[in-house]
Amino acid sequence: MSSHPSSAVQQAREALAARLRDIRLDSGITKRELAARCGWHEAKSSRIENARTPPSDADIRAWCAACGADDLAPDLTSANRQSTEMHVEWRRLQRNGLRQLQESGATLYERTRQFRVYCSDVVPGFLQTPGYASALLSSIASFRGTPDDVSRAVEARMRRNSVVREGDHRFALVIEESVLRHRIGDADTMAGQLGHLLSSMALPSVALGVIPFAVQRTVWPMATFTVFDDERVHADSLDAATTLTESSQIALYVKAFDGLAQNAVYGAAARALITSALTTLDA
Repeated sequence: MSSHPSSAVQQAREALAARLRDIRLDSGITKRELAARCGWHEAKSSRIENARTPPSDADIRAWCAACGADDLAPDLTSANRQSTEMHVEWRRLQRNGLRQLQESGATLYERTRQFRVYCSDVVPGFLQTPGYASALLSSIASFRGTPDDVSRAVEARMRRNSVVREGDHRFALVIEESVLRHRIGDADTMAGQLGHLLSSMALPSVALGVIPFAVQRTVWPMATFTVFDDERVHADSLDAATTLTESSQIALYVKAFDGLAQNAVYGAAARALITSALTTLDA
């Protein structure tokens, strides 16, 4: 798997650049002639073909018109927007605060039937308590310098999380044992959160696995991601949120999730790990 989700964005841009180059070559014109017809410098044609400069929608339409391929412009501009929207910086998503971001995913959550969630750092949002979510979102708001709307963001997250108990949804969640040990909030906050994990395991919609520290792994720890049905993946990094929709990308993350799930323990063994973390909170 790629070490950073943004590599998928670059691959999409390179694929678009190659398609534009093929269109020019099929038309039998040089980069210089293309530039003259489009009214820009020849260097711009080279930068676009080499994926060094992402083209605008207007650039793509001009390119296709210059090559006599106007009919290809709609599909190419659509692909261009998808690659642009695939990788969105957190500062852009969170510039108006955290509440709006929590609310924006509600429709996607309601229509998804099968969630596959892997978390290596914090408790999955679906299973967070208000106290844990408040401590986590407060630290995010402080780190990113976003407007302080944490209380409203927590309320929005709790409303969104109703999908765990309502509707026809199934949640396969895998977390690292370290998630149980990372102290988010004070001891009381963590105790409430770990207790909530134990009670959530009884829900018919939830299958929670924990990957123990001591397990001999077949898949390495990686960044948090969520697979929504077999339609899209949300993969997070420190700087951005990446949305992946290509079937090959989704298949790669499903394969990773299946491997991670095989490294996890479930049922009584998972409860024992959570209970152990709970009993050592005051240590």
